[in-house]
Amino acid sequence: MTADPAQSRARAADPAPASPAISQSLSQGHPASDAGGSGKKLALLSLTALGIVYGDIGTSPLYAFKECFDPALGVHPTVPNIYGVLSLIVWALTLVISVKYIIFIMRADNRGEGGILALLALVLQNVIRGKRGRRYAVLVGLGLFGAALLFGEGVITPAISVLSAMEGLEVVRPALAHIVWPITIGILVALFLQQRRGTARIGAVFGPIMFLWFVSIGAFGLLEVLHAPGILAAINPWYGVQFFIHNGHQGFFTLGAVVLVITGAEALYADMGHFGRRPIRLAWFALVFPALLLNYFGQGALLLHDPAAIANPFYHLVPDALRYPMIALATTAAVIASQALISGAFSLIQQAVQLGYSPRMTILHTSAEEAGQIYVPEINKALMVVCIALVIGFRTSSALAAAYGVAVTGTMLISTVLYFTLARTRFHWPLRWAVLFLVSYLIIDASFFSANIVKFTSGAWVPLAIAIALYTMMTTWKIGRSTLRDMLVEASLPIEHFLRDVKRRKPPRVPGTAVFMTSDLTGAPVVLLHHLKHNKV
Repeated sequence: MTADPAQSRARAADPAPASPAISQSLSQGHPASDAGGSGKKLALLSLTALGIVYGDIGTSPLYAFKECFDPALGVHPTVPNIYGVLSLIVWALTLVISVKYIIFIMRADNRGEGGILALLALVLQNVIRGKRGRRYAVLVGLGLFGAALLFGEGVITPAISVLSAMEGLEVVRPALAHIVWPITIGILVALFLQQRRGTARIGAVFGPIMFLWFVSIGAFGLLEVLHAPGILAAINPWYGVQFFIHNGHQGFFTLGAVVLVITGAEALYADMGHFGRRPIRLAWFALVFPALLLNYFGQGALLLHDPAAIANPFYHLVPDALRYPMIALATTAAVIASQALISGAFSLIQQAVQLGYSPRMTILHTSAEEAGQIYVPEINKALMVVCIALVIGFRTSSALAAAYGVAVTGTMLISTVLYFTLARTRFHWPLRWAVLFLVSYLIIDASFFSANIVKFTSGAWVPLAIAIALYTMMTTWKIGRSTLRDMLVEASLPIEHFLRDVKRRKPPRVPGTAVFMTSDLTGAPVVLLHHLKHNKV
């Protein structure tokens, strides 16, 4: 493998197999990536992972806590509500990210690759074993729609992350509000143009910046917590229960904003092929998780004595003298946040191509050491166009927030179902433990999804429309490939007949060896037959 993208192209020449078992299609990937080694290499990979994997979830404090008290929800920043929302945030991060994804789902890697399509491949590898029926169709449909939803999330993440960072200008100088979205578009264009450099080079720059980001947001949160240490009591889940009791259906719909703190979970899993499990887990527990908790607690502590800060509690945590530098750092971190979903989209499209659910595309390998670090120019351009359209159409992060949660929670629901199947067939969990996992996370995921789907007319239709379009494309492409393959099989000659004919006719042989790529193991490739017919050798 070479680090030179120009020498690492993978473009289609003839149709890939349309009907091999999915369990085999991805098993040709790179070796299992429980990577990281030890010592300096593990530390370096963990630092680089900060710049690629945790950008999305790491910039959620810019807007997530504020959106929980959106006037449209009818939940006011009273002391009980602040404690209740904080409790929900703490346990969402703990149960969904730390337990479900970091501990459990990241165990499911397909030769080092992560993401919902890799999870689907493993499920089919252990469940279907070559048989096709209704169960096969349901699992494939779930996996494909989950991947399509993740793409829907991927186009919103860059727009909302950069917009929310640039909105800090409105806090410092309200007169600058009119230039927020034009600057956002310029930043997004620059980000997408840099993708060809590869995640290794980008991560080498982004990693130290994200390290500074997490240290900064943790420090600012800690300073405010020290003024009101009682806020730490919100770790008690009973405050979350009381929040629902006191606020009724309004409290339930607040989950549609709470889910913003766990966006990036699926991208985290999809990016596993870029770095491996160990660096991602180390970065989460050593830095990301503590920093996020401190910042959310800090925002809550700030509201206890200054409810007016709810307009933008993140930037009100920052001392006046440091707000401009923090806006610059937040903007850079938001750009990095976009990288997590962009890298995840590249990984997913590569897997879709391997599975036969996407047209072949140019796939550039940008690292000489990590096979999972890739760049797909066609997807990069498409993401850039849609992101810019979203910024122009929605203009504010609050408007985009309404469109965000459906894609995230829909993919989480599907991942729970697929992992349950894998837990029973591959990891051989006892039925009672597998059912406990399934029921527990179905309740959590379904609650988040239900609280978000009510925002359909406010923007949630956007990721759903994108997902439906992509799902239709993938399934149509698969059906077309199957039809084409059947035609090619009919036009081919059984390999035994071909060899007997060659032996009988004894055509001239020329020095050297020719290789004819084919997906049909029983017949002579059509291209080979044409070669022999026209070249007579």
